[in-house]
Parts: sequence; structure tokens; C-alpha cells
Amino acid sequence: MLSLQQKLSLSQKLSPQQIQYQKLLQLNTLALEQRIKTELELNPILEEVLDEEFEMTMEQEEQKKENESDSDTDSDEEKYDEKQDEFDAEDYMNEADFDEDRINYSQDDDKTQPVAPSRSTLMDSLIDQLHMLNLSEEETMLGEVILNNLDKDGYFKEDMEKIVTDLNLFEHLDVTIEQAENVLKKIQLFDPIGIGARTLQECLLIQLDNSDHDQYYTFLAKKLLTEHYKDFTHKRFDNIQRNMNMCKETLKTTLELIQKLNPKPGEGSIASEEANQITPDFLIEKVDENYIVTLNDRSVPSVTLSKTYLEMLDGKKGKRKVTQQEKDTRKFLREKFESAKWFIASIQQRRQTLLKIMQAILEKQYEFFEYGPKALRPMIYKDIADEVMMDISTISRVVNGKYVQSPQGIHELKYFFSEGLSTDSGNEVSNKHIKILIKEICESEPKSAPYSDDKISKILQDKGIHIARRTVAKYREQQQIPVARLRKEL
Repeated sequence: MLSLQQKLSLSQKLSPQQIQYQKLLQLNTLALEQRIKTELELNPILEEVLDEEFEMTMEQEEQKKENESDSDTDSDEEKYDEKQDEFDAEDYMNEADFDEDRINYSQDDDKTQPVAPSRSTLMDSLIDQLHMLNLSEEETMLGEVILNNLDKDGYFKEDMEKIVTDLNLFEHLDVTIEQAENVLKKIQLFDPIGIGARTLQECLLIQLDNSDHDQYYTFLAKKLLTEHYKDFTHKRFDNIQRNMNMCKETLKTTLELIQKLNPKPGEGSIASEEANQITPDFLIEKVDENYIVTLNDRSVPSVTLSKTYLEMLDGKKGKRKVTQQEKDTRKFLREKFESAKWFIASIQQRRQTLLKIMQAILEKQYEFFEYGPKALRPMIYKDIADEVMMDISTISRVVNGKYVQSPQGIHELKYFFSEGLSTDSGNEVSNKHIKILIKEICESEPKSAPYSDDKISKILQDKGIHIARRTVAKYREQQQIPVARLRKEL
């Protein structure tokens, strides 16, 4: 049987303004710049403030403040009533929430950041080298397709037959596999040598064929890579020495020659440098004995309320009858005014929140910025949340996808958060510090007899850090350090 019941309960719902603020909080500097540009296109009440315009506005505001009486400075306390038809737009023009009409202005704005000069990428260099060859138009197009299919390390791992088929089918060319292979061989002799190789073995052999190293050891190196490549990749040096019938010193010199070669001729530079560039959201500089935190937001457009549209809203009707079109226009502008007001306030609040959280991270990890990664302290989101009296979810939004540039380099904010481990001395060390120690142990170990994970665990225990062998293995793998057998050298 159906029945109606009344139930009283409390529930927390976010307002549209709070949702907007949280979304803006998640954006990094580049995404915020795009978001503001989009809002400028959608909302006519907003307009961008140019630098010259901003300076003039600041001068006018300073002059206005000198001439105004104290009674005229309370406009920031006035509230907008959605139901009223008439209001004075000037009441909103000087609100403190707008930070004097510029959302990303700070006292440190006169500290300009140098703009990095544009640089050509490796791909640009390869294309230039291709066009310098005496190739037909079809072969040049084929070469460009091959270059655009190189991976980040400079290797060509695509199916050549498929590329040729697609070019003949869709571009109406008439090229053969033989032509394609010939173009690829020419590309493999570009600078850097070995670019476009299909495998590491082929890459190293191409470099040896075109090197000016000692002929005898070059011959041995090519023989080793051709006939004993599997033993080489698994570092079975005893097998190589026995099968090639050479002494230990000769093998060592041959291996040193191979190690001088470049296994990744692309070096991750095939893609555009601009695409791989990280734009830090925060800048930390040491001034005298103090570290100063600033937002790297000079590229973010500064926005203000359009005086033209505000005057339209503030226009006096007089005694004439207001048309329906004028009413609709005023209603539209009023809605856009509210949206613009909250948008600017949300960005201002975002700015204050980001600086507050970054300042707290700086204070908690002061030793890191002073002495480097080894001084990194254990820290979790709750530590910062308690410090700034905000929710952990807010800390997560700020930290995610944002970077800081400091004297210690560029780091993602997540880098500063890690679990800790107690030592025999009673102190806590970050797991990132432990990873650094494991890397140092591996770098200083005897190359002819690398330490096992169990041995590394015992070395750490001698330092007062009790960590299991499987944890050592996990931290080693996270740093892409091979197992002991593969780290062995003669």
C-alpha cells in the first residue's frame, strides 16, 4: 500500500560557484589560460586587460583613492540582489574581490621571466638532411613518411610494406619496397648515425660501419654483435670470451667500444620540444636567506568587467516605456554579469589557495629546497590539509598535474608526498630517500660482482633502515635498475 511520508534531513550540496571554483583549482597554468580565453569568448561582460591598459587603470585607481572620502570605500560590502531591476554598476567596479580589475596581478609581477628562445627539433634537422639528398619527388615523400614514423628513440619499427602500399593507394604514387629500403638506408646515415634503425643490433652495427675507431677492435665489436648478440644482451661475458677465443683485456676493450655507441639516436627528441616542455605553475627563488613563492601566471590573460556593458546595465529608463527587447537584453546582461563576477572571484580564490598550499609545502620540505632530494621528508596530503585547514580533496586538486621550479630543478608537486619509514635512530626517512640510497649503492658496487637485492637490504639495515628484500626489488625496478646479473661488467 502506497503512503506519503515527510522526512527531515540535512544534506550538503555544492553551489554552482563552488563547483566552478573546484574545477578551476584542478587546472594547471596552460589549461587555465585556455579556460579564460574560452570564457572571454562566451561572456561579453568580460574583457581582457592589456598591460598598458592595466598600468593606466592602476594610475586612475590610485588617483581616485586619493580623492575619495572614507565613506566611499565601502562598496565591497554591497551585495547584488537578483530581484532588483535597477542597480548602480559603479558599486561593482571597485570591489576588492577583483583585485583592482586584474585577476593575476601580484606585487612580484615586475619580475619578468625570460622567454626561452625557439629551437629547431631533431625532426627539423632530419627533414633538412632529407631535402639535401638528390632524390625524386616520390622518394622524398617516402622519406618524410619514414621519418614521421620514427619512435621517440629514433627507431623505425613500422611495416615498410604497409607504408608503401598506403602511399601507392592513397597518394597515387608508384614506389617499390626496394626504393623504400634504399631511402631508409640513406636516412640511417643521417646525423645522428643509426637513426631509423629497426633494432638495437642494427643501430650499433651501422654506427660501427661508419666509425673511425681502431679497426681491429671495430672488427671484433661487429663480430661480437653479429655472432654473439644474445650472449651480449644477457651479459654472458664468459661465453663470449670463450667462443671468441680472446683474453679478458681484449674483451673488455671491445665492450668499452660498444658502450661508447649511442643506443638511442633519437634521445626522445623526435617529437616537438614544445610538446615535451613543462611549464611550471610555481616559481621558488631564494632571496637573501628566504625562499619566495610566486605563481608563474604572467601568460594568463587578465580580465575585468566591461565598462561598456556595465553602463548599459546602469542606464536610466526615465519615463519612457521599456520595450520587451530591452528587458530581455538587460536580463541577459544581468545573468552574464553574475557569471563574470563569480568567475573572477573564483580565479582570485584559486590563486590564493594555490599560493597558500605551495607555501605550506615549502615550509614542510624546507630541507629539500636547501640541501636536495636526500633531505626530502615523509609527507602525506593530510599533513598539508591540517596545516592550511582545508580538505584533503582540495590538496589533491592543487597537487595533481602541477609543477614547481626551484633551485633544485622542476618537480611535480606529487614528488613531495611520500610515505615514511622509521630508522633505528627514531627518525623517519622518505621512501624516495631510500630509493636514492639504493641507486647510490648500485652505482658504487663492484661492477664485476654486483649486489643482489638481499645484499642491498642488509647494507640498508646496517645504516639503520630496515627494509625487506622484496621492497628493495620493487624500488629498484621503479628506477629501472636491472637485476644484479645484468649489471655485471668485466
